[in-house]
Amino acid sequence: MVSRPVARDDRPSPGRSAKRPKRRGRGWLIALAVLLVLLVGADFGAAAFAEHTISQKTREQLKLANDPAVTVHGFPFLTQALSGDYSHITINAQGVAVPPKLKDVDFNADMSDVTAPLSDLTSGNTKAITIGTLKGEVIIKAADIARQAPLNKIENLKIEPVTEDYVRNGDSGQGETKPTTTTNENGEPVDTASAGIRVSGNVQIAGQKVEIFCFAMIELDGQKIRLEPKRLQFGNDKETTVVPQAVQDALLPNFNATIDTGAMPFSVTPTSVRVNSGSVTIKGEGKNVAFSGAQPQG
Repeated sequence: MVSRPVARDDRPSPGRSAKRPKRRGRGWLIALAVLLVLLVGADFGAAAFAEHTISQKTREQLKLANDPAVTVHGFPFLTQALSGDYSHITINAQGVAVPPKLKDVDFNADMSDVTAPLSDLTSGNTKAITIGTLKGEVIIKAADIARQAPLNKIENLKIEPVTEDYVRNGDSGQGETKPTTTTNENGEPVDTASAGIRVSGNVQIAGQKVEIFCFAMIELDGQKIRLEPKRLQFGNDKETTVVPQAVQDALLPNFNATIDTGAMPFSVTPTSVRVNSGSVTIKGEGKNVAFSGAQPQG
């Protein structure tokens, strides 16, 4: 009996053929992941370019020493850029000069419904940018307040928030010394057009340097804020002496100051005032604001 050689079957085994579709599927997943990474990177890159452009133009208009922080909110950015409509942009700037006498204020802008054509944004032309709603705030530091007459006669001027009740009545009142933060249904602070303030520092009285506390109300009056003193105390935080009424009547006018905030950046109209430790915050809101109007008007 003659045996025939066994023919070799060169066809792939079933086990090998079953693995190829898995490899193809894994390859598509890797390619898709790479594509997504590239798209996200391009989106963030485009957003960074837009933020840089807005930052540079804001710096030019506000005549700042440093670039302000700009954030374009929302993802993806490219869909907003292609349509030219942005839902939310914020700007945080420091060292802003607000004529006539404020030299170093902080300005924060919260802008919504911003229209900025892509062609203008890429070319650096911000004249066509419009802002549907702009909520802005100017933070005036104690150093700027100390430059205002007659407060410029006070050495080492400091400011602190106090309640209106404590301003008017002192320890004989029924309220707390420090004001509590009132919030709305969304948990946001509710600000008003007036607030209590304590101004302290050293003054010269009858040739003597005396530490004095002035308790006053600070109120909005158009583009100005007025400081209306109500009572005085001598001493320090731990021990104070009530100033006799006759002396108060003579000294209180020296603390009756008016601070002109000029026109806020973007011509925002002031609507509320809040006293913080070491600063006063003025808030305002504007509608259909032109980005080209960022510079305060003296």
